[in-house]
Amino acid sequence: MQKPNGTGIGRIVKAARCSMQGFSASWRYESAFRQEATLTLLSIPAAIWLADSVAQFALLLAVWCLVLVVELLNSAIESLTDRVGLERHELSGRAKDMGSAAVFVSLVIVALVWGAALWQKLA
Repeated sequence: MQKPNGTGIGRIVKAARCSMQGFSASWRYESAFRQEATLTLLSIPAAIWLADSVAQFALLLAVWCLVLVVELLNSAIESLTDRVGLERHELSGRAKDMGSAAVFVSLVIVALVWGAALWQKLA
């Protein structure tokens, strides 16, 4: 059976194009994504100063990348929920709240990792 997006390199190229469209849409329509992406970029110099090793530097940036991943998924859930219907519905609200909670947990992870690195650096 032929796959709709093809196979091999052609599929990889199509998948990359879809990913870039997703990044573009997130940047254009999601202010939270723009804010978190900006914070991620701004954290690079701080991570260079704060990190005691390449591994710690990678961890400090990875937790911000985790926030971006969770925000992208949250935005996808919100977009799909709005596509299904804009009227208030308990399940739609629950889905959006759960996505928001996931973003919150990812930000707590950032605070814990960066807080531990700061504690280690300043102690």
